[in-house]
Amino acid sequence: MTEKRKVVLVTGPAGNLGSAVVQRFKKDNPSLILIDHHPDRLAERYPELQSSETNLLLPGIDLLDRSAVQDAVQRGISQFERIDCLIHTVGGFSMGETVAELSDQILQKMFDLNLKTLLNITRAVIPQMVEAQSGKIVTVGARPSFAGKARMSAYSIAKSAVLRLTESMSAELKSSGINVNCLIPGTIDTPENRQAMPDADTSRWVTPASLAKVIYFLCSPAADDIHGSAIPVYGA
Repeated sequence: MTEKRKVVLVTGPAGNLGSAVVQRFKKDNPSLILIDHHPDRLAERYPELQSSETNLLLPGIDLLDRSAVQDAVQRGISQFERIDCLIHTVGGFSMGETVAELSDQILQKMFDLNLKTLLNITRAVIPQMVEAQSGKIVTVGARPSFAGKARMSAYSIAKSAVLRLTESMSAELKSSGINVNCLIPGTIDTPENRQAMPDADTSRWVTPASLAKVIYFLCSPAADDIHGSAIPVYGA
């Protein structure tokens, strides 16, 4: 009997981390469900997947719109019957304001991009995983998840909320055979970070490809006994 393909859902697959995750999983020839908010980036990044019947590209999905997210996930489940792994790479970063200067708009933006997007995608995926009594969910936190940083309060508390949500999901879902864990990257070596920090020692940064290897492990049977963990991957 032919073994079924693993079904992997990745949010933000056109971004630096998301695209590295896709490239790592592609080596195993899974069925990929790729959700991105931009209408054109998936076609530009993955032209080889456009006409594939074993993959599903869903551009133009606003992860802040719970109904749109539910519909997108249902399309994936309808096509592939299940979702084995969810990797949520979408998030946002802001710094510069002191707590006294922090605007409601920046605070809301950080919660929307980092927490609300995660809530919407997990609330859409979890019921099917519970029904299957199987699944892997990987979230992405940040070093400020552990300790608040000066002039980074909105980002720090939003990423702390991501970690607490990860732990809560794990506590609720591990008895259903679902693993939920949080990757904690150090500074990621991306073109954007190199431009923003031209004098930094990039040899101490962590690459998207390295992070993708850890995510791949967390979605493998080798990680079946890892629940609710924050996994620091800081580089050198």
